[in-house]
Amino acid sequence: MALPLLKLQQQKEYGFAVPINIIKPIIESYLKEDKFEEASLGIFAYDKQIIPYIDSEIEAPKGIYIAQIALDSQSAKSGLKIGDIITKIDDLELTKMCDLRCYIYTKKPGEEVTLTIIRNQKEQQIKIQLGQKI
Repeated sequence: MALPLLKLQQQKEYGFAVPINIIKPIIESYLKEDKFEEASLGIFAYDKQIIPYIDSEIEAPKGIYIAQIALDSQSAKSGLKIGDIITKIDDLELTKMCDLRCYIYTKKPGEEVTLTIIRNQKEQQIKIQLGQKI
C-alpha cells in the first residue's frame, strides 16, 4: 500500500485563475447560440510595462506593444506593423493585454473594430475586420 500513496504524494497540482471578464462572454455565447467562435486580431502583444525591455527609446504612457503579427491575418493586411502600440480598440482604452483579450471575446469573427495606434510617435486609426481563431 505504500507505493500508491507515494505516487499520490508525488503528483503536482497546478491551478490558475481566469478573470470572469474573459469567461463571461464565452458562457453567454454558449447559452445563446450553443457555440463560441473566437474572434482574433492575429497579433501577439505585450503590456506597456514590458516595452522598455524591448526598446528603451519607445515612450508609451499607455497601450500594448505589438510584437508579432500573423502573416495571413487581417491585421497584416490592414497595415498594422510590429512595434505599433495599440492605445484603444473602438472606444476602449487599453492598459494591458487582458483588456484587449476581454474586448475581443465580446466580438465575433467578421466584425470590424477600429484600433487607435501610435507609430513613430504619431497617433492614427486603423480599421480591421476580425478573423476567426482556429
